[in-house]
Parts: sequence; structure tokens; C-alpha cells
Amino acid sequence: MPKRVDHEERRTQIADAFIRVAGRRGLHAVGMRDVAAEAGVSLRLVQYYFETKEKLLFYGVQHLTDRFTARVGTRLAAAGPDPGPRATIEAILLASLPTDEESRTFHLLYSSYSILSVTDEALASQPFLDNPDAAENALTGLLEQAQASGLADPGVDARTEAISLLAMTATMGTGILVGQRSPESAIGVLHHHLDRIFVTVEASAAGEGPI
Repeated sequence: MPKRVDHEERRTQIADAFIRVAGRRGLHAVGMRDVAAEAGVSLRLVQYYFETKEKLLFYGVQHLTDRFTARVGTRLAAAGPDPGPRATIEAILLASLPTDEESRTFHLLYSSYSILSVTDEALASQPFLDNPDAAENALTGLLEQAQASGLADPGVDARTEAISLLAMTATMGTGILVGQRSPESAIGVLHHHLDRIFVTVEASAAGEGPI
């Protein structure tokens, strides 16, 4: 009896190979033949599942995003059963900083794809993100939750801070990639801004004053 092929597993195998090759050579230099060799399959099989390089790139970046989501989940699980708004925000932002091989690949390919999708007609015809505001909305909601619980400065605008944190993290991530700053420096800057937004229990109590 012939072995039954798990098509999703095969697509994942090829996508993982794509990510490895792109992480080493850069997104622009990846060919379907390179991915086939990395995955240990034929070029015909890669073409069967993805037809064109653009479809492979699009699926590969989606798969990379799924791996990023799993990475955030691992950080949250390590923070305990109820990590709270700040720990959740830290998990999201720190996971995207290129501090190890996995996160370096994520930042490099994600940034490269966003740039290519502006100039490449085939990529531009596909949505870069299914929900481009997902991260911004998530951080905004967490900051509003923290404000309602007395854990964050009620005077800041939650959405503006969410946009600022995401933009700052992306820019610092690029700075790490090109050697402008160290991961430790970027993490320190991130903590500085979170300390500004979030209030400690002692500071909150001191601000209440006598009744």
C-alpha cells in the first residue's frame, strides 16, 4: 500500500527550507532550486506545491509569522499563568528583536519582504499581512487594560504608545542587524519606555496621598 502523503507537512518542510536559505543568502537571492536542494526534494515537487517563486515567498513569510506567534507563546508560558499586560507586551516586542538566530531570521525576512512587496508587482498583488493592524490593536488593548487596572499612566494615549513601541522596536531591530547597537542596548531602551508607561505599586500608592 503506498504511503499517504501529508500535503501540509510537505508544504511546511519546504517553507522551513525556504526560511533557512533566505536567512543565509537574503530573500532576493533565493531560488526555487535552492529551496528544493535544502529541503531534500525535487524542484518539480516545490513547483507542484507553490507554482511560482512569489507564491513560495508569500507562504514562507506567513509560515515565519506563525513561528513568531509560537515564539511569543513560549515567552508568555515562561512568564506564568497570568503574565499581565506589561509582561505580555514585553513578550511580543522582545520576540521580534533579533537577539538570536530565529529572531534574526524573522526580522531580516519580514523587513525584506515588506520592501520587495512595494516594488515587485507579483508580491504587491497579494496582501502583505492578513491583518496589518493586529499587533497595534493588541498592544493598544493591553495598555488600556493596564490603565483600567491602575498599572499604567492614565494620562498617556494607549494607541499612540502602541504605535511608538512597535515602530521603535522595528527600528532598533534593524540597528541590531547592521551592528549599530547591541541587543542589550535595545532591550534597555525598550525597558526604559515601558517603565515610563507602567507605574509601580509603590508609585501608585504614593500618588494617592492622604484622604
